[in-house]
Amino acid sequence: MNIPTASATVPASAVKAVRRFNRFMTRKVGVLDPYLGSNLSLTDVRVLYELAHREAPVASELARDLGLDGGYLSRVLRRFETSGWMERSASPQDARQNVLTLTPAGREAFEPLQQRSRDEAAALLAPLPPARQQELVAAMERIEALLEPASATPTATRMAVLRDPVPGDIGWVVQQHGEIYWREYGWDSSFEALVADIAAQFVRKFQPAWERCWVAELDGERVGAVFVVRKSATTAQLRMLILSPKARGLGLGARLTDECIAFARAKGYKKMVLWTNSCLTAARGIYAKRGFKLAKSEPYEGFGQQLVGETWELRL
Repeated sequence: MNIPTASATVPASAVKAVRRFNRFMTRKVGVLDPYLGSNLSLTDVRVLYELAHREAPVASELARDLGLDGGYLSRVLRRFETSGWMERSASPQDARQNVLTLTPAGREAFEPLQQRSRDEAAALLAPLPPARQQELVAAMERIEALLEPASATPTATRMAVLRDPVPGDIGWVVQQHGEIYWREYGWDSSFEALVADIAAQFVRKFQPAWERCWVAELDGERVGAVFVVRKSATTAQLRMLILSPKARGLGLGARLTDECIAFARAKGYKKMVLWTNSCLTAARGIYAKRGFKLAKSEPYEGFGQQLVGETWELRL
């Protein structure tokens, strides 16, 4: 019995269109050039990206999700270790697995590449008016959804879209803070009032050249946000990082924080500061991994609780 091949069941014109589009995008995004002006391969940089943005990655997951041969990935990881970019530690869930962690030197090597990638993407979109930019992004998301439906995407590797805020988003940020902190920590409505004041000031006094907000969406639904505000000419402040429970464990809190740090560096700030509380262990872990240092710790009574407020700083 003859089993038809894929090429026999797809029109030749469609195959030709896909190949033409692939050639077009290869040229547009510069895949054939030295990748991001570095001596690293596209695969090297993609592995670095995953190490920087995943929570507690292990080699077997990376190989599976990136479609890489295990031996090839092992050689890439050994090179990163030899360069002092990565460390291994035993997984608390499975002693047979090692958790892979970027070192400060690894982040220092990766962040300029990430910024270059952002700049190249921005340069691709910049000639288009805003409406056309949104049209292009929507078309890309549609292609992605058609080729890899959400039901077939491993939960651990789902990627969020980070976008600028639109009307309604700031109110959602306030609502999420009030609801999540009340449900998970028992904080009263005075905390929601504080967040509302901070959010209102951000909108009223927004300085687009120096400040930024990102809203994270997952499958078209808002799941997180973060803000950078100008505290002084040399200091940026990270504020109101929030992530819905349904989006935790996907590395989105880390990704939002990385965007803030990259933005502050690109704007020439010398330092980034933030205020948090000692009970927010997940957020504190994200900050510590990125080089933030605890500068001040002070007990206080607020939001109906006895708390310990903390100021963290990062030299940029």
